[in-house]
Order: sequence, then structure tokens, then C-alpha cells
Amino acid sequence: MTLADDLPYLEALARRFPNRECALAEMAHLEAVLTLPKGTIHVVSDVHGEHKKLSHVIRNASGSLRVLIDRLFADLDEDERGLTLRCVYYCEATWAHLGLDGKGVDERDAFFFTMLDRLLTIARTLAHTWSDRAVERIFPAAYRAMFSELFLLSAGVRPDPERRYLKALVGPFLQRGQARDLLRLASRVVRNLSVYELIVAGDLGDRGPRLDKVIEVLSKQPRMAVAWGNHDVSWMGACLGHPALIATVVRISLRYGRTQQLEEGYGIPLEPLETLARLCYGDDTLLPTWHGKATVIGRDAATVARMQKAIAIIQWKLEGQVIANNPDFAMDDRRLLRAIDHQAGTITVDGISHPLVDALMPTVDPRHPEVLTHDEQRCVDALRASFLASPMLWRHMQLIRQRGALLQRRDTALIFHGCVPVDDAGDYLEVVVDGEAVAGAPLLSAFERVVHRAFREKRSKDLDWLWYLWTGPRSPLFGKDKMATIESHLVLDSHARHETKGAYFKLVNDVAFCDRLITDLGGDPATGLIVNGHVPVRLEQGEEPVKKSGKAVTIDGAFSESYGDKGFTLILEAGRTALAEHHHFESVDDAVKAGADIVPRVRDLRTFAELRRVGDTEAGAAIRREVAALNALVQAFEDNRLIELGTEA
Repeated sequence: MTLADDLPYLEALARRFPNRECALAEMAHLEAVLTLPKGTIHVVSDVHGEHKKLSHVIRNASGSLRVLIDRLFADLDEDERGLTLRCVYYCEATWAHLGLDGKGVDERDAFFFTMLDRLLTIARTLAHTWSDRAVERIFPAAYRAMFSELFLLSAGVRPDPERRYLKALVGPFLQRGQARDLLRLASRVVRNLSVYELIVAGDLGDRGPRLDKVIEVLSKQPRMAVAWGNHDVSWMGACLGHPALIATVVRISLRYGRTQQLEEGYGIPLEPLETLARLCYGDDTLLPTWHGKATVIGRDAATVARMQKAIAIIQWKLEGQVIANNPDFAMDDRRLLRAIDHQAGTITVDGISHPLVDALMPTVDPRHPEVLTHDEQRCVDALRASFLASPMLWRHMQLIRQRGALLQRRDTALIFHGCVPVDDAGDYLEVVVDGEAVAGAPLLSAFERVVHRAFREKRSKDLDWLWYLWTGPRSPLFGKDKMATIESHLVLDSHARHETKGAYFKLVNDVAFCDRLITDLGGDPATGLIVNGHVPVRLEQGEEPVKKSGKAVTIDGAFSESYGDKGFTLILEAGRTALAEHHHFESVDDAVKAGADIVPRVRDLRTFAELRRVGDTEAGAAIRREVAALNALVQAFEDNRLIELGTEA
């Protein structure tokens, strides 16, 4: 640093570290952190609304806590180890199942102290790779001093042979019937120490039951990040009032029977759509393409099918308007309502005429097929007002925006949801964003700026870009030639319905392509690993998550029950990179009463001869920049260019 240029920045830094001693102490801490083993990061993808399964995978740390407890308490029988696990996963429910509130004081206290000892032993084992400062941040804020004392007692640092100090420390909780609450806090400390950071590689919602509950689960994690998927940007756009994306998320919610996330979770009533469906489609015979994939509570199947058809036609009209307003999207071929011959009962797709499966479209004017009717416009206006007025939806989407990016870099892993658009030769495909043709890594950065700006300024063009990210052929979150929603409902020919994946998905099997991409995304081709979701790995058909190049892995393991009910966690540890394969999760009740658990099959993808340290990672690079700034601050104090405050004599 040159002090003449950077003195204003050092003055700002001096507000945090007002004297030489404070700055040196922080430098010492940061230098020490660089030597620690890197924290364990878990990466999941394509959760698609499966909040219960996600919560359990987080609670059991993708199966790693079972392995740890079996090792730490090998002298205990299987039942006792299982009870310890259940207390870690679901402490309150386990306490209730055992009926401890109705037991005598001695029996209840004996259980409490036994389980507290075990939880503290687990927590201390997990904490050995963390700095003390980081561990303290994991402790519940109001109880940090107490948990620090509990750690000292558990480690034997503070001699307490008759446990007088421990009993006095926890006594107020036991006397007021809050032993369960203290165990609950201790179990949360264990879970939060088991994984340093959780990353979701896109697609939090749709298909599964509750997007809102998925985000609530994620919001409780101490460290969480998202690599946005196309389903995530569709919900962000709907939150910001984009009509076509509102229609999209409503249609998908109806198709998969997930209306509770809208009506109960976000307070968005669907009565305006139900009224429209009854008015315009009340006599519709409803062919099978419109029947959903799950039952909707409180509405009969015919009503839901009519609602889905009504909103789908609105969606197609609105999408046609978006494409017409944005010729730079080059998607005019997707304005398929204009390709319908209502007299002949046909639709032309890619130059081929197909008979319509469903020709009844009372709200489509053949002369102006993309214009909403008065009743449709009134429905859209009502839905849009509800989306814009939902405080919970706004809070959730803000969280996903703030914690999200198109690309997340963690040590050797380059995590992004879908693809980087390329042609068959592997050359990056350009998209003109903000007047500049960008491709490859700059394209990801440009779209990131658009997403953040859309929340700030709500420009109509930026909101249309969110729609493009959902479904555009050169969207890095989509990566196919088309989203064949119209064809899937109106055409029987499977060729017309087929969605062709971009060249990227073949090229990730090529070593040279992966090396170039890893380099361009800021990684080291010698160690870098490309991590994607988006495309489900069909294990039952012999597909493998690890690509032939050995430098890319797809971790969309069909987490959602509607897709296969499996799923993967990519585990980035200091000594290895591993992949955990999950299976069905029944319920919390089954876990507590019968000990049901997701015990994944884990395989190593890479092992490291030496542990990866914090200093080896992108976090280490950031810390070294902090150290350099602090060193310049100390020099400024020593040169008397800055006045020290609050120095000790």
C-alpha cells in the first residue's frame, strides 16, 4: 500500500482498530487462522421444495455425525448411540417421546447430564479445527460465556471432580424446568459445528412441497450461500412483479399440487385465478395434459386443472409479449400461440404441423393471440398485487439475492447451477448485456449485476432478463434450446416436445475443455473441480455424477420426491472431496420413534496427501489482503501518520 493514496482507507480501518495493539492482535489472529485446516463445506443442489428432507440432511451432516458418534462412543451399545443421534437431530421431540417431563427429577436430571456430556464431547471434537473466536460465534449469543465454561469443564481444563461447578452453572435451568432447552441449544451447537458452510447449487423450490419452508431452514444456518438456479430467478422475478414469471410460478405450483406455499406460506390468494377458470373454462372437458401431479388441499382435481390451463395460457401470452419487446433475446420462434391454426386445429413447431391435443382456447383471439382478455388482465393484476404485497416473499427473495451468485468459488470447487453457454467447438457464446457482448466468465458476472440491479431499480429490461435466465437458450441457468411447456400440453409428438441440451453438457467430459473453463473461472486446472446441478443424474440408467474428464461432477441427484427422492451432497473436507448419495426420508416422527435416518453411501472423489489449509483457499487470499491492510495500518501508527487512540500504559 502507498500511504499517500490509501490514507483515507486506513483512517476508516482505524475506526475498528484504533491503535497499534488492536491491529497487531487482529493480525496475529488472522495469521493463525491461515494455518488451520479448511472448514468442511457441504454442497447440495436442486432441493425443489423438499424442506423436511433438506432439514434432516443438514441435521445429520449428510451422515457424518453418525460416523463420528459411532467412533467417539464405541463403548456404548447401539441403542445408546442411536439415542444420542436422535438427541442431536431432534432434541425436543426426543425429550417428548421419552416422556421426560413426566419423570422424576432424579431420572430427568440423570438423562440431562449424560446427554450434555455426550453433546459437549461431540462439539469439542468438531471444534478442534476451528479458531476459538469462530467457535464462540456458533454459541447462542445470550449463552456464549456459559458455553465457553461448559467447553472448559468438558475438556477437563477446569478441575471439577465432584461436578459442583457444573451443577451450579446449569442449576438455574434445571430448577426452572428448562433442562430440555439447554440440551436443545447444545445439540444446535453440535450441528452448526459439523458443517462450516452449506451451499445450495440452485433450484430451491418448485415440484416439492414448500419453497417457503426450504428458505426458512436455510435462513437458520450460520453460513449459507446459493448458486442461483433458473427456478430461483423465476421466483425472484415473480417477487418483483414480473407478470410472466408470476404466471410461471403459479402454474408450476398448481401442476405439482404445491399451492400451500403460495396461499399459506406467502399469503398470496389464488381466488382471482379460480374465478377466471370457473368463468372461462367451466365447461372444459379437461384432457389429461392439464391434470396435476399431486392433490391440492381444498380444491377438487377438475378445478385445479382448469386453473392450471387458465394460467398456462396467460403465461404463454405474457411470454410472447416479453419476446416481442426484446428482439435481442432471439426467441421469436417461441411465440407459438401465433403458430396455431384454430380452424384446422393445428400448431406448427419447427416448421412441422401437429394436431392440437386441446383446441379449446376461449380466451385466445386468433387475430391477437398474445393479448390478454379483460378478465385475464384483472386476474393478473390481482395476482401481481398480492406478490408485491407479500412481506415474507420479499424477505425470502432478498435473502437468496444477498447470499447468492451465479458462481460460488470454494477452494478447488467452482460451483454454478447449469452451464457456461458454448458452441459445439467449445467456444463461448455471446449475449449482449447492457450494450456489451459478453461470454464465458464475464457473462456470469454481467448477469449477476443484472439480478442485483433488478432488486434495486426494478427496471423492466432487468426483470425481462430474469425471465431470460429462467428459460433463454443462452442462459447459463437453463442451457437448452427451448422450454417445451406449450408442446407438452398441446402436442403428442415426442420429437416436438424434446428439449435439446447445449454442447456444454457433453464437453464437460473433455479434459482440455474443463481445464480451460476452470482457468477462465479463476481456478487452478491442476486441482479445480466444476460442480453443477440442474440436470438429474439417472443412476438407475447407469449414469454417473462424475464426468469422464474427472474434472466435473453433477450433483443433481433427484432430491425431490417427484424426481426420484435421492440426492447428493458434495463434501469438501480438508483431507478429501467426497460424494454422499441420499435416499428417501419418511418423517421426523419416524426418526424419533423408530430411529429412521438417511444413511448415505459415501465415496471419495479426491483425497489430498496434505490437509488443505485455510491459507490454500480463496478465503485465505482474502485474509492475506486483510493482513496487508492491517500491516499498513500499524506502519501508519508507527510513523505517526495516524493518531492512536485508547492505548494501554
